[in-house]
Amino acid sequence: QVQLVESGGRLVQAGDSLRLACTASGRTADTWAMGWFRQAPGKEREWVAAMRWTRSGTYYGDFMKGRFTISKDNDKKSLYLQMNNLKPEDTAVYYCALTLDAEYGLGHARSYQYWGKGTQVTVSS
Repeated sequence: QVQLVESGGRLVQAGDSLRLACTASGRTADTWAMGWFRQAPGKEREWVAAMRWTRSGTYYGDFMKGRFTISKDNDKKSLYLQMNNLKPEDTAVYYCALTLDAEYGLGHARSYQYWGKGTQVTVSS
């Protein structure tokens, strides 16, 4: 089993920056990739970004490029999401996820076998 714990979410103002972190524990040796998703109230879960765990490869949702940057620290088993110039529409619960095979592609939630409980990001205008 794998456990994922997100942190860093909080209330910020529009234009601010925020860095989310996700730490993995347990049986992570077979990790293929990790990613971030978000879900706003009343909306479907939305893919933000993902990256390969033991190889290079960084991928973003089309509307995430430029403001968000995903990164990782393999030694710390941690994944990060740097978010700049935040907007009220970025308000959501942000989830960290881990996939062993990315069977349906990195942008699809069904590819991910393990999920964290999420961290709330609220951006005020």
